[in-house]
Amino acid sequence: MSTRHTVIASPVGDLTAVAEDDHLVGLYFTGREDGSLAVTLGPRIDEDFPDTRLQLDEYFAGERTRFDLPLAPHGDEFEQRVWELIAEIDYGETRSYGELARRLGGPGLSRAVGTATGRNPISVIVPCHRVIGADGSLTGFGGGLDRKRFLLRLEEPSAEVAGRLF
Repeated sequence: MSTRHTVIASPVGDLTAVAEDDHLVGLYFTGREDGSLAVTLGPRIDEDFPDTRLQLDEYFAGERTRFDLPLAPHGDEFEQRVWELIAEIDYGETRSYGELARRLGGPGLSRAVGTATGRNPISVIVPCHRVIGADGSLTGFGGGLDRKRFLLRLEEPSAEVAGRLF
């Protein structure tokens, strides 16, 4: 297995992209190097990751609403299920932790959904910024609430949600 990384500049700060072979396994915000990285970064190869760079550039320019990259995030079965649900949230839409918990089997799973969301290793592309509190509030986000707010504004959420978030 060949692991490598690069750093990609973005409007929300530098993002560290990590790949194993041909799959993206991580996209981390600057400042997330707190031991929460679930993978080894491998050597830095700046000329690598052309598709990831292009698609992120298009997203931040408002030209892309869905990513089409091979992903292989590391996580347990429950985390994988949560991340799959998060990946299904459409651009410009949000879901609450409780809504995701109900889809996974019950509202009692809200905390577990929150924990799994916080462990999402592929920021922006697996859009955990689209997960909000039941009352529409912005809640914890590994990249910080300012970044979450920026990403939601970039996606121009509906007026109903916008009234509660901003």
